[in-house]
Amino acid sequence: MSNETKSNYLERSMTAMPIYSDTHHINVSSEIGTLKRLLIHSPDRGLGKVVPSKAQDWLFEDIVHLDMMRRDEYDYYVKILLYFLDPDKVQGKVAMLGPDSDRSFFKPDHKDYFNSDRVIDIQSLLGDILIDEAIRIRLIAAICGIERTSFRTQQQLSQYEPIELAKIMISGSLPDLTMLFAPLPNFIFTRDIGIVINDHILLNKPAKLARTREALLAQYIFFHHPLFADYQDKIIEIPDNEHAFLLPDADINRDVTRSTLEGGDVMMIAKRHLIVGVSERTTLYAAQQVMRLVFSKNLVDKVTVIKIPKKRDYMHIDTVFTQVKRNVWVLLGALARTGDEAKKRDVIHFFAPKDVSEDLKILQFIKGLEHKPIEIENLEDLLADISKNDLGATESVQFIYSGNNEFPFGAREQWTDSCNLLALKDGVVIGYDRNEKTADAFRAAGFEVIAAAKLLARFEQGQSSPETIENTFIMLPSAELSRARGGSHCMSLPLLREEI
Repeated sequence: MSNETKSNYLERSMTAMPIYSDTHHINVSSEIGTLKRLLIHSPDRGLGKVVPSKAQDWLFEDIVHLDMMRRDEYDYYVKILLYFLDPDKVQGKVAMLGPDSDRSFFKPDHKDYFNSDRVIDIQSLLGDILIDEAIRIRLIAAICGIERTSFRTQQQLSQYEPIELAKIMISGSLPDLTMLFAPLPNFIFTRDIGIVINDHILLNKPAKLARTREALLAQYIFFHHPLFADYQDKIIEIPDNEHAFLLPDADINRDVTRSTLEGGDVMMIAKRHLIVGVSERTTLYAAQQVMRLVFSKNLVDKVTVIKIPKKRDYMHIDTVFTQVKRNVWVLLGALARTGDEAKKRDVIHFFAPKDVSEDLKILQFIKGLEHKPIEIENLEDLLADISKNDLGATESVQFIYSGNNEFPFGAREQWTDSCNLLALKDGVVIGYDRNEKTADAFRAAGFEVIAAAKLLARFEQGQSSPETIENTFIMLPSAELSRARGGSHCMSLPLLREEI
């Protein structure tokens, strides 16, 4: 970028960058406190580059129709988030933001971009830090090293303006759609790059090489963006197993030799209680390291480690349960205590070599008594205890089961993220409309189930508001989003929630 171009860009960028005025703009101490700020990433052009032959290598389950995913589905997610977190950006404008619009409202490099300091696209943060020439040079070199590109490619990348360069780094393709390197289709799942634990930020260590670039971009953003300037001493990075690279099969047996962790396996479930999952993507060693670090920093008093079956169906713990309300949870019946008859109706019972609930292990560690873990028999006992003793629920604890716990819908709808819901506030969650049996279970539990478009229309007409809405399951259109194998919980990295 020439000096003149850089000067003009800096002037435009400084006036456009949101001002983060909160004294404390990062703090999460529950899964259900009213959501005030989060990181997202809108589907980028890289998703349109996924081909069947490489989908598994790039950790993406299917090929998607990108325009449909954006216009007809994800844009509703953004509008709902804005209405709840930053209503001035969207109130009175919903009719103008339909699928027939040019989508300039949703594009970080457009003058009409919503540019919220509450609903923040991580691509915008990347563009912000790339204004700094030193960061540009280092990050371009690091990415080109990871991707094994030529020196000429490094020179080529240095000519792009920061916002366009951010797009290239994420999507892997140039403005003319020429591919330089693999896309990052999983970057829409911002939950996995890190998680906020009270006022600290835990960064991930991805299990798969395909997500290495994601982790690198996240490190640069968290360590260099002004949004996180006051939190540099509160960023937690978990170490690798010392000298792991010297162990036999170090590149193969990552469970033993590596400390790998993704945010979908970590839940800040209460102010002094952290849950860490051990799964296909998060190792036991990583869970132990997280426990050691959060105890040493006095962030929590209790860490519960949940080992789930290492199956593609259950990639992270947030694919088998999430919290809906102080006393309400949604979960997969096959991993819960639902009685023999319920288990017989579940598809897992018929096709698994053994009852998968046998592979569910729960150990709870209390600070100062780590050598005496408490074994918890089943998931429902754990969740009920959290509701009552950590969160002070006075009403009886309710469980809503994936697919209404009916054969074969429990497993079918869990596969399309029926258990992966984002709480916008206590009792108000957002999920996918295709999980109809789960929606029936929500209705039976006393919740209103409403399509995102219909709820937005109510808001616009003044018939309801985010402040007054209660006990509601908001359904996103999801024909394409669900192909990505991640729900609204995966597509969010909460930075700030009100304490409950």
